[in-house]
Amino acid sequence: MWLDGVRRADRWRRRLRTLGALTTLLAMAGCSIGAPPSPADDAADNHLTVWVMQDDLSEQTLDAITARFTKTSGATVDVQIQPWDGIATKLTTALVTTDPPDVIDIGNTKATDFASYGALADLSDQADRLSRGKHWLPGLEDPVTLGGRLYGVPAFGATRAVIVNMRMWRQAGITEIPETMDELERDLKTVADAHHDQADFCPFYLPGQHWFAGLQFVWDAGGDAAMLNDGQWRGGLSSKNAVTGLERFKAFQNAWSTEASRTVDTTNPDMVQLFVQGKTSAILWNSTAVTKILASDAGLGRDDLAVFPMPGENGGIQPSLMAGSVWAVPTRSRHRELALEWIMAATDPDIQRQWIADHDNWLPNTTELLDELIADASIDDIQRGFLTTARQARATPKADGWSLIEGDGSLKQLFTAVATGRSTIEQASRSFDRHADDVFEQAKGA
Repeated sequence: MWLDGVRRADRWRRRLRTLGALTTLLAMAGCSIGAPPSPADDAADNHLTVWVMQDDLSEQTLDAITARFTKTSGATVDVQIQPWDGIATKLTTALVTTDPPDVIDIGNTKATDFASYGALADLSDQADRLSRGKHWLPGLEDPVTLGGRLYGVPAFGATRAVIVNMRMWRQAGITEIPETMDELERDLKTVADAHHDQADFCPFYLPGQHWFAGLQFVWDAGGDAAMLNDGQWRGGLSSKNAVTGLERFKAFQNAWSTEASRTVDTTNPDMVQLFVQGKTSAILWNSTAVTKILASDAGLGRDDLAVFPMPGENGGIQPSLMAGSVWAVPTRSRHRELALEWIMAATDPDIQRQWIADHDNWLPNTTELLDELIADASIDDIQRGFLTTARQARATPKADGWSLIEGDGSLKQLFTAVATGRSTIEQASRSFDRHADDVFEQAKGA
């Protein structure tokens, strides 16, 4: 059985489960949100309600956004922090009422399903204003763009990069950051040899259920989890290129992680805890892991860590899954103009640089700011590692029903079957594709 009930300590994993469940409820309800109410209420009610998911943005960042919004709009705002527990039911109920929140914080990979069920307002006529002539990160923009129409605005992002205990690597004689897969595996062999007498040590801890990492190997080989064929999405993991990526994932995972890790998720056991306990020298995760490592009692400082993109098989770097959030306006919001003012404040370049990136350590929402940060000499190598990874980050397929795939455990099941060898890669990938075909077909007809 898959560990669907494990502790949801990581914010991105919580997003997968709760917002996937929300999409299920919308589909089961046959939800048609309907036309928005008259925007005339803006003049009569100069007040905005914003829902933000817990832990997405710091209190200081939200205060800065609120201050800018109040200054530019003259309106008041009620920012309501939403706990993850029960958010699916709560948001589903709110979206179909006549008085929903005016701005909502949604995971970028979930926006496709929300928009396709009519829950999000079409913001296409405001795209130029909202973008300020800049270019949003593709992994954030692509999921909120359907049929050439815009249904959300990128808020912030996060990518997964290799996080290394450089104190441990230096003790093994490694002083340079690997730039190729061959160099990385050479260094992992060196670290493994240095810890050959530590039975519970592995050089690179990579759980079998870590499908985020697994997709990187698939993408690097030219495959994808789903493909659009004649207007219909189909599972894509049984394609030749995808199978090659799955083979590489298995080879790397089996070589450098523990045998016990082949059947577990990233949180049970917690990868970060294994890292700070010295049971592994490397993990693949986002900047929240660095925050936890530095806050632990392991005595590791920023100089003891290194962060770099996962190398590709044939040069370059592996594409990383772009996680993150978008700001969206519910279709039935009565305060569309005020909602747009909030989004303008939250995506202001100064807010993005000073608060989203520098204070909260997320990725900014535009390529221009990303490049500015990478070129900034004051940025340390840890932050630069995540920023560099973001240059080739991408989103999951924009298939109706994709959030159901993320939430039902089938991706975890697929990558665990690959890692353990309990079925052949061809059998596991064909089984996943059949399941994905059924989900996509049902979602299309919902």
